[in-house]
Amino acid sequence: MTDVTTLKVRTSPHITDRDTTARIMWSVVLALVPAFVGALYIFGYYAGVVTLACVVFCMFTEAVIQKITRRPVTVGDGSAAVTGMLLAFVLPPDVPLWIPAVGAVVAIGVAKQLFGGLGCNIWNPALIGRAVLQLSFPDVINRGEWPILRSLGDGFQWHRFAMNICDQTRDLAATAHDAVTRASPLSMSSADGIGKFGYDAGTLQMWLGFRPGCLGETSFVLLAVGGIALILLKRVKWQMPLVYIATVAVLTWIFPYSKAAFHTEGFFQGHPFYHVAFGGLALGAFFMATDMVTTPLTTLGQILFAAGCGILTAFIRLYGGYPEGVCYSILLMNTAVPLIDRFTRPRVLGTKGVRGS
Repeated sequence: MTDVTTLKVRTSPHITDRDTTARIMWSVVLALVPAFVGALYIFGYYAGVVTLACVVFCMFTEAVIQKITRRPVTVGDGSAAVTGMLLAFVLPPDVPLWIPAVGAVVAIGVAKQLFGGLGCNIWNPALIGRAVLQLSFPDVINRGEWPILRSLGDGFQWHRFAMNICDQTRDLAATAHDAVTRASPLSMSSADGIGKFGYDAGTLQMWLGFRPGCLGETSFVLLAVGGIALILLKRVKWQMPLVYIATVAVLTWIFPYSKAAFHTEGFFQGHPFYHVAFGGLALGAFFMATDMVTTPLTTLGQILFAAGCGILTAFIRLYGGYPEGVCYSILLMNTAVPLIDRFTRPRVLGTKGVRGS
């Protein structure tokens, strides 16, 4: 996201222009609303309960820590709300509500406030929260089978907003009327996903998000709507999501799914749209890799950062033991930001070979 110098104050926990910060953060919250409404429709009202819990716990954690440390309480600037929404979006849609509480304490208390608050954190707080939850409670976060509601079916239905995914899956299980859990698309090869479960990236339903997955990551279309709005508002530089998504698409198209397949399948044998449409790529590309605090300062540095995220995501998905890759790729590249800034820092005007401090 742009306006980097407003928020990226790594030498001080105090950010002077609070009004600008609030405008930026609340615009991000509004940009996430389309995907949030989509989650309510796809997964039912409990998705809203999880999202509200994440936001409330994040804002409460921030206020308590700032009170204890005798710093100004800044929950009104919207940064904690953004973290809460992003944390909710990377959680399963039926998690118990103690999970958002634990995730909020880690995201705000450890990844953000421990480093001095907004502008001083090294890693994206929501992704740190997700990573810790995944390592601590893998059975809850990283599922073999994900709960689902029925597909779009007969068209738009208002009553879907009032459904509870937990109740719905129990009812379907009792009547054996429909599948209640499915493997996520990225937990298998694209050929198996398309052949066995119909995860065909050529269908509009898949791009709209009617598939298993985390609460706010399934709809590429609705996330792109919010992301494009941020680009038009100049909160996000278009190069970052484009480079990230394009890198993943090209690498998953060129490289085989496994090393064994390299000797038996053609060169261009992958399904790039499968990896673009599914998983958390859209959420990561538009809203997490573009975090103004944890990304490089220059446009060149941001492009290198996005390309690095794309490379890591593709190779984790293709050859790693974890089917996703977006979370860890962004966190690893967050760690490399000081190095990227060092080599892409603009030269001081009127000097030769000397870069600005």
